[in-house]
Amino acid sequence: MTDVPFVLADGIVRRDAQRGQTLLQPTTFALRAGERVAVTGPSGSGKSVFLRALALLDPIDAGRILWHGAPVERAAIPRYRRGVAYIRQRPALIDGSVEDNLRYPFELRAYRDVRFDRVRAAGLAIQAGRGEDFLGKRASELSGGEAQIAALIRVLQLAPEVLLLDEPTASLDPASTRAIEALVRAWFDAAPERHASMWVSHDMEQAARMSKRHLTMCAGVLAEETAVRRDADRHAAADLPREPRS
Repeated sequence: MTDVPFVLADGIVRRDAQRGQTLLQPTTFALRAGERVAVTGPSGSGKSVFLRALALLDPIDAGRILWHGAPVERAAIPRYRRGVAYIRQRPALIDGSVEDNLRYPFELRAYRDVRFDRVRAAGLAIQAGRGEDFLGKRASELSGGEAQIAALIRVLQLAPEVLLLDEPTASLDPASTRAIEALVRAWFDAAPERHASMWVSHDMEQAARMSKRHLTMCAGVLAEETAVRRDADRHAAADLPREPRS
Protein backbone atom coordinates (compact mmCIF):
# COMPACT_ATOMS: atom_id res chain seq x y z
CA MET A 1 0.00 0.00 0.00
CA THR A 2 1.24 3.53 -0.78
CA ASP A 3 1.58 6.30 1.79
CA VAL A 4 -0.75 8.62 -0.11
CA PRO A 5 -4.36 7.38 0.19
CA PHE A 6 -6.60 6.98 -2.82
CA VAL A 7 -9.26 8.87 -0.87
CA LEU A 8 -8.85 10.92 2.30
CA ALA A 9 -11.78 12.35 4.23
CA ASP A 10 -10.33 15.20 6.24
CA GLY A 11 -12.68 16.19 9.07
CA ILE A 12 -15.83 15.93 6.97
CA VAL A 13 -19.22 16.76 8.50
CA ARG A 14 -22.79 16.35 7.22
CA ARG A 15 -25.72 18.19 8.79
CA ASP A 16 -29.46 18.26 8.27
CA ALA A 17 -30.14 21.97 8.55
CA GLN A 18 -33.92 21.56 8.55
CA ARG A 19 -33.88 19.21 11.53
CA GLY A 20 -30.90 20.82 13.22
CA GLN A 21 -29.21 17.44 13.33
CA THR A 22 -25.62 16.38 12.67
CA LEU A 23 -25.75 13.26 10.50
CA LEU A 24 -22.00 12.72 10.33
CA GLN A 25 -19.76 13.89 13.15
CA PRO A 26 -16.29 15.26 12.20
CA THR A 27 -14.70 12.29 10.47
CA THR A 28 -11.18 11.68 9.22
CA PHE A 29 -10.62 8.51 7.26
CA ALA A 30 -8.11 7.25 4.69
CA LEU A 31 -8.69 4.54 2.09
CA ARG A 32 -5.46 3.25 0.54
CA ALA A 33 -4.64 0.99 -2.36
CA GLY A 34 -5.06 -2.66 -1.45
CA GLU A 35 -7.57 -2.04 1.33
CA ARG A 36 -10.91 -3.78 1.65
CA VAL A 37 -13.00 -2.07 4.32
CA ALA A 38 -16.42 -2.93 5.72
CA VAL A 39 -18.69 -0.56 7.67
CA THR A 40 -21.43 -1.95 9.87
CA GLY A 41 -23.83 -0.34 12.30
CA PRO A 42 -27.54 0.08 13.02
CA SER A 43 -29.98 1.59 10.55
CA GLY A 44 -29.87 5.38 10.61
CA SER A 45 -26.39 5.47 12.13
CA GLY A 46 -24.87 7.39 9.19
CA LYS A 47 -23.29 4.63 7.09
CA SER A 48 -24.89 5.68 3.81
CA VAL A 49 -24.43 9.37 4.67
CA PHE A 50 -20.70 8.72 5.05
CA LEU A 51 -20.43 6.70 1.85
CA ARG A 52 -22.33 9.26 -0.21
CA ALA A 53 -20.11 12.01 1.19
CA LEU A 54 -17.01 10.05 0.14
CA ALA A 55 -18.51 9.65 -3.34
CA LEU A 56 -19.16 13.43 -3.50
CA LEU A 57 -22.81 12.73 -4.21
CA ASP A 58 -23.98 14.96 -1.34
CA PRO A 59 -22.39 18.25 -0.25
CA ILE A 60 -20.33 18.24 2.93
CA ASP A 61 -20.78 20.99 5.51
CA ALA A 62 -17.19 21.02 6.78
CA GLY A 63 -13.88 19.37 5.97
CA ARG A 64 -12.69 18.22 2.56
CA ILE A 65 -12.15 15.18 0.36
CA LEU A 66 -8.69 14.57 -1.09
CA TRP A 67 -8.00 12.26 -4.03
CA HIS A 68 -4.40 11.07 -4.37
CA GLY A 69 -3.44 13.82 -1.96
CA ALA A 70 -5.14 16.72 -3.76
CA PRO A 71 -8.47 18.43 -3.02
CA VAL A 72 -11.20 17.59 -5.51
CA GLU A 73 -12.18 20.80 -7.27
CA ARG A 74 -15.66 21.17 -8.76
CA ALA A 75 -14.39 20.72 -12.32
CA ALA A 76 -12.68 17.45 -11.33
CA ILE A 77 -15.76 15.82 -9.77
CA PRO A 78 -16.76 13.86 -12.92
CA ARG A 79 -13.23 12.44 -13.18
CA TYR A 80 -13.26 11.66 -9.46
CA ARG A 81 -16.55 9.76 -9.77
CA ARG A 82 -15.05 7.81 -12.64
CA GLY A 83 -12.27 6.59 -10.35
CA VAL A 84 -14.35 6.35 -7.17
CA ALA A 85 -17.56 4.53 -8.09
CA TYR A 86 -20.64 4.36 -5.88
CA ILE A 87 -22.89 1.29 -6.03
CA ARG A 88 -26.32 1.97 -4.59
CA GLN A 89 -28.69 -0.48 -2.93
CA ARG A 90 -31.38 -0.06 -5.58
CA PRO A 91 -29.85 0.25 -9.04
CA ALA A 92 -31.16 2.75 -11.57
CA LEU A 93 -31.42 1.30 -15.09
CA ILE A 94 -32.59 2.98 -18.27
CA ASP A 95 -35.21 1.51 -20.59
CA GLY A 96 -33.87 -0.99 -23.08
CA SER A 97 -31.62 -4.02 -22.85
CA VAL A 98 -28.82 -4.79 -20.44
CA GLU A 99 -26.40 -3.96 -23.24
CA ASP A 100 -28.08 -0.57 -23.72
CA ASN A 101 -27.42 0.10 -20.04
CA LEU A 102 -23.80 -0.98 -20.34
CA ARG A 103 -23.27 1.24 -23.38
CA TYR A 104 -24.91 4.27 -21.78
CA PRO A 105 -21.89 5.59 -19.78
CA PHE A 106 -19.84 5.83 -22.95
CA GLU A 107 -22.24 8.50 -24.20
CA LEU A 108 -21.21 10.75 -21.30
CA ARG A 109 -18.44 13.31 -21.67
CA ALA A 110 -16.37 11.78 -18.87
CA TYR A 111 -15.97 8.53 -20.86
CA ARG A 112 -15.54 9.86 -24.38
CA ASP A 113 -11.92 8.61 -24.40
CA VAL A 114 -12.93 4.93 -24.12
CA ARG A 115 -15.25 2.64 -26.04
CA PHE A 116 -17.69 -0.06 -25.03
CA ASP A 117 -16.09 -3.51 -25.11
CA ARG A 118 -18.80 -6.10 -25.59
CA VAL A 119 -16.41 -9.01 -25.13
CA ARG A 120 -15.30 -7.68 -21.75
CA ALA A 121 -18.91 -6.99 -20.72
CA ALA A 122 -19.91 -10.54 -21.67
CA GLY A 123 -16.95 -11.88 -19.71
CA LEU A 124 -18.08 -10.02 -16.60
CA ALA A 125 -21.57 -11.46 -17.06
CA ILE A 126 -20.07 -14.94 -17.23
CA GLN A 127 -18.10 -14.25 -14.04
CA ALA A 128 -21.45 -13.49 -12.40
CA GLY A 129 -22.85 -16.83 -13.56
CA ARG A 130 -24.83 -15.37 -16.46
CA GLY A 131 -24.48 -16.30 -20.12
CA GLU A 132 -23.67 -13.91 -22.94
CA ASP A 133 -27.40 -13.76 -23.66
CA PHE A 134 -27.75 -11.78 -20.42
CA LEU A 135 -26.75 -8.67 -22.36
CA GLY A 136 -29.83 -9.02 -24.53
CA LYS A 137 -32.35 -9.21 -21.68
CA ARG A 138 -34.73 -6.31 -21.18
CA ALA A 139 -33.93 -4.21 -18.13
CA SER A 140 -37.62 -4.14 -17.23
CA GLU A 141 -37.67 -7.95 -17.01
CA LEU A 142 -34.69 -8.35 -14.69
CA SER A 143 -35.05 -9.63 -11.15
CA GLY A 144 -33.65 -7.51 -8.35
CA GLY A 145 -30.48 -9.57 -8.30
CA GLU A 146 -30.04 -9.40 -12.07
CA ALA A 147 -30.55 -5.63 -12.04
CA GLN A 148 -27.83 -5.24 -9.42
CA ILE A 149 -25.49 -7.49 -11.42
CA ALA A 150 -26.11 -5.35 -14.52
CA ALA A 151 -25.44 -2.17 -12.53
CA LEU A 152 -22.21 -3.59 -11.12
CA ILE A 153 -20.99 -4.73 -14.54
CA ARG A 154 -21.77 -1.23 -15.84
CA VAL A 155 -19.37 0.19 -13.24
CA LEU A 156 -16.67 -2.48 -13.41
CA GLN A 157 -16.26 -2.17 -17.18
CA LEU A 158 -15.14 1.43 -16.60
CA ALA A 159 -12.12 0.28 -14.53
CA PRO A 160 -12.62 2.26 -11.29
CA GLU A 161 -9.90 2.47 -8.64
CA VAL A 162 -12.34 2.43 -5.74
CA LEU A 163 -15.73 0.80 -5.19
CA LEU A 164 -18.05 2.27 -2.57
CA LEU A 165 -20.77 -0.35 -2.10
CA ASP A 166 -23.85 0.77 -0.21
CA GLU A 167 -25.55 -2.49 0.86
CA PRO A 168 -25.63 -3.77 -2.74
CA THR A 169 -27.02 -7.18 -1.77
CA ALA A 170 -29.68 -6.07 0.71
CA SER A 171 -32.92 -8.04 0.12
CA LEU A 172 -31.33 -10.16 -2.62
CA ASP A 173 -31.45 -13.94 -2.79
CA PRO A 174 -28.33 -15.91 -1.75
CA ALA A 175 -27.38 -16.80 -5.34
CA SER A 176 -27.42 -13.15 -6.45
CA THR A 177 -25.49 -12.17 -3.33
CA ARG A 178 -22.80 -14.73 -4.12
CA ALA A 179 -22.60 -13.53 -7.74
CA ILE A 180 -22.13 -9.90 -6.71
CA GLU A 181 -19.54 -10.77 -4.09
CA ALA A 182 -17.69 -12.88 -6.68
CA LEU A 183 -17.63 -9.99 -9.16
CA VAL A 184 -16.25 -7.58 -6.57
CA ARG A 185 -13.70 -10.11 -5.36
CA ALA A 186 -12.50 -10.85 -8.91
CA TRP A 187 -12.20 -7.12 -9.65
CA PHE A 188 -10.11 -6.56 -6.52
CA ASP A 189 -7.90 -9.62 -6.99
CA ALA A 190 -7.13 -8.65 -10.60
CA ALA A 191 -5.05 -5.69 -9.37
CA PRO A 192 -5.05 -5.29 -5.57
CA GLU A 193 -2.23 -2.75 -5.78
CA ARG A 194 -4.52 -0.48 -7.83
CA HIS A 195 -7.88 -1.19 -6.19
CA ALA A 196 -9.65 -0.51 -2.89
CA SER A 197 -13.19 -1.06 -1.68
CA MET A 198 -15.57 -0.06 1.09
CA TRP A 199 -18.63 -2.22 1.69
CA VAL A 200 -21.52 -1.06 3.88
CA SER A 201 -23.50 -4.02 5.21
CA HIS A 202 -25.84 -5.13 7.99
CA ASP A 203 -24.52 -8.68 7.59
CA MET A 204 -21.56 -9.30 9.88
CA GLU A 205 -20.61 -12.50 8.03
CA GLN A 206 -20.61 -10.66 4.73
CA ALA A 207 -18.52 -7.88 6.26
CA ALA A 208 -15.97 -10.48 7.34
CA ARG A 209 -15.96 -12.12 3.88
CA MET A 210 -15.57 -8.90 1.94
CA SER A 211 -13.08 -6.97 4.07
CA LYS A 212 -9.85 -7.07 6.01
CA ARG A 213 -10.60 -3.93 8.00
CA HIS A 214 -13.83 -3.44 9.92
CA LEU A 215 -15.29 -0.08 10.93
CA THR A 216 -18.48 0.62 12.84
CA MET A 217 -20.80 3.60 12.68
CA CYS A 218 -23.02 4.74 15.54
CA ALA A 219 -24.89 8.06 15.71
CA GLY A 220 -22.67 9.55 13.02
CA VAL A 221 -19.40 8.50 14.68
CA LEU A 222 -17.02 6.24 12.73
CA ALA A 223 -14.72 3.96 14.72
CA GLU A 224 -12.42 1.01 14.19
CA GLU A 225 -14.17 -2.19 15.25
CA THR A 226 -11.22 -3.19 17.43
CA ALA A 227 -11.45 0.11 19.32
CA VAL A 228 -15.18 -0.37 19.85
CA ARG A 229 -14.57 -3.84 21.25
CA ARG A 230 -11.80 -2.56 23.50
CA ASP A 231 -14.04 0.15 24.93
CA ALA A 232 -16.87 -2.34 25.44
CA ASP A 233 -14.54 -4.75 27.20
CA ARG A 234 -13.26 -1.96 29.46
CA HIS A 235 -16.78 -0.91 30.43
CA ALA A 236 -17.79 -4.53 31.01
CA ALA A 237 -14.76 -5.08 33.23
CA ALA A 238 -15.63 -1.97 35.24
CA ASP A 239 -19.05 -3.45 35.99
CA LEU A 240 -17.68 -6.73 37.32
CA PRO A 241 -17.77 -7.24 41.10
CA ARG A 242 -14.40 -6.60 42.69
CA GLU A 243 -12.65 -9.00 44.99
CA PRO A 244 -12.55 -7.70 48.57
CA ARG A 245 -9.12 -6.51 49.67
CA SER A 246 -7.43 -8.62 52.28
